[in-house]
Amino acid sequence: MPKNRNTFSSLTAWRRRVLARAVQGGWRWVQETGAVTAERPGRLRFRGIGAGTRLAFPQGTVFGEQWIELGGHCIIAEQVTLTAGMLPGLDLGPDPVLTLGNGVVLGRGSHVVADAPVTIGADTFCGPYVYITSTNHSYDDPHEPVGRQWPRSEPVEIGPGCWLGTGAVVLPGARLGRNVVVAAGAVVRGEVPDHAVVAGAPARVVRTWDAENGWQPPLRTPAPRPVPRDVTPEQLVALADLDDR
Repeated sequence: MPKNRNTFSSLTAWRRRVLARAVQGGWRWVQETGAVTAERPGRLRFRGIGAGTRLAFPQGTVFGEQWIELGGHCIIAEQVTLTAGMLPGLDLGPDPVLTLGNGVVLGRGSHVVADAPVTIGADTFCGPYVYITSTNHSYDDPHEPVGRQWPRSEPVEIGPGCWLGTGAVVLPGARLGRNVVVAAGAVVRGEVPDHAVVAGAPARVVRTWDAENGWQPPLRTPAPRPVPRDVTPEQLVALADLDDR
């Protein structure tokens, strides 16, 4: 009897391993097949999508793609929402509304909501669950539910080379300069100069850089080693994903 029980347990474990491999292999196939690229756009017809750009599967909500322009070699992770216009099916005119420069990375679960023009500069990296919007609710009328009041929209511009940490929020009218660091969970509005670090809600500048004085206040950690030239953007995103777990 013990021998039969051991044989049954071994068979059950073997079946589970086989099933796990099948499910994992099938999911990888689904992810690869469902990814959106310039060569395989599927149902999405973007205004432009550059070579090497990839939207991972499953995608989040995407509409107004005729007014969304994606540069080359962008990495858009799973469940990222990209919308142009307040509702699907609107005519937004001749110009793009949402523009991503070359090499932009949007982390898992991020949202970019563009009712007014939103521009994200080249090589800007966003961690998971970043929220960028050009529209916010208004609450002028104290007798009307806030959700029923007409929202306000202002353009948003994020300069090249920025880093937005996990859960950062960029509000309507924000203008971020070049190589700005936005701390995790920060809520950004207004203008942020080049080479600044902002943190908090609402965000404020906590560190700046200029050619004469360097970083002020001075950095408290040693300078990191530069990224090797042969490391691809995909490998950088994979490393960032491991750090977030």
